[in-house]
Amino acid sequence: MTTSLRDPALNAWGDPAHYDRNDPFPLFARVRATGPVHEVRLADGHPAWLIVGYDQARAALNDPRLSKDMHAALAHSGEVVAEGLPGPALARHMLAVDPPDHTRLRRMATPAFTRRRVDRLEERIRAIAHGLLDDLAARSAVDGVVDLVAGYAFPLPFTVICELLGIPEPDRAGLGRWIRTLLTPDPGPDAVAASEAIVGYLTDLLDRKRTKPGEDLVTDLVVAAHDGALNQQEVLSTIFQLFIAGHDTTTSLIGNATVALLRHPAQRDALVADPSLVPRVVEETMRWDAPVPHSTFRFATEDVPIGDVVIPAYAQVIVSLAAANHDPARYRDPAAFDISRTDGGHLALGHGIHHCLGAPLARMEGRIALAALHTRFPAMQLAVDPTKLRWGHGDGLVLRGLTELPVVLKS
Repeated sequence: MTTSLRDPALNAWGDPAHYDRNDPFPLFARVRATGPVHEVRLADGHPAWLIVGYDQARAALNDPRLSKDMHAALAHSGEVVAEGLPGPALARHMLAVDPPDHTRLRRMATPAFTRRRVDRLEERIRAIAHGLLDDLAARSAVDGVVDLVAGYAFPLPFTVICELLGIPEPDRAGLGRWIRTLLTPDPGPDAVAASEAIVGYLTDLLDRKRTKPGEDLVTDLVVAAHDGALNQQEVLSTIFQLFIAGHDTTTSLIGNATVALLRHPAQRDALVADPSLVPRVVEETMRWDAPVPHSTFRFATEDVPIGDVVIPAYAQVIVSLAAANHDPARYRDPAAFDISRTDGGHLALGHGIHHCLGAPLARMEGRIALAALHTRFPAMQLAVDPTKLRWGHGDGLVLRGLTELPVVLKS
């Protein structure tokens, strides 16, 4: 791989030595300015092709020649991708397979995320949000500074997805700890124990739902397995994938949007004066600071021309959603956070058959959470300088979220 004239970050994409997880956007702009598609080496040592242009990313996300079947890639060569945690027991979900398996697995989960089903959750989500804000207000009266991630952005979507899946309340704290351990950037040996604990817990949960079913998504999946539509590995994998996707990205959305609004007080004031602007805040946040900066795994099943580049067969392909969402060929002044933007639309939720299944729920949670928070505390301020904020949650590539968000609540 030629290294002359290359940005050093392309030789270890995602490595903190060259990749600033707190503010990767200048790097994205620098790389995108030299072309929309680049051959890179990932921080784990695996070669890959990186797509950073909007048009090229949109095309790639819907190209059937770019497979999601990680098992097939691993079978071909260990040079394509590292298996990683939590391992094969939870790796047979809709984000890691192609049609017809993808179609079958997605169909099993779709009923839980239809607009009608999601709309029925609205009042419950509002109740959770206001209850958490009551708790934050009480804590603020004593401590002054509160952490919006731990006290609001995390527990709101976490509670919603637990209720949707049917995870009993006494089990949630332990499951949350294991998930947070698994999603730290450099988890170390604790991640192995957390992964084993998650697999064990979900296996036990399935056994409990078989003997005592409920009105929840896990029970629906158990019934599907009993009818032969899913096997045990697919049920476990689907629950794990829905659990992660169903709360972690929304936590980041709420945190990122709040930081954006506090850094742009005129736009925060506009939202407070007119809460009907909150859908614009949600969409612009997803474009401006995407909770999922890079798409999940893909590999080329044959030579795939994208733009002026031919990605060779069996190469891993990573689409930078965040870089594409800042492409000046698509957006006017893309680095600006602007809730009045007329050139909207984004790739933060994917595109094509893998477009985010939970998009209606994520959008609703984001709208409710942000409107409730900012209208109740319209003078809220960051308790630290913005440069001190750290996006240390997740691997920094696929998942990127704030470690904490200290604020002073003011009405």
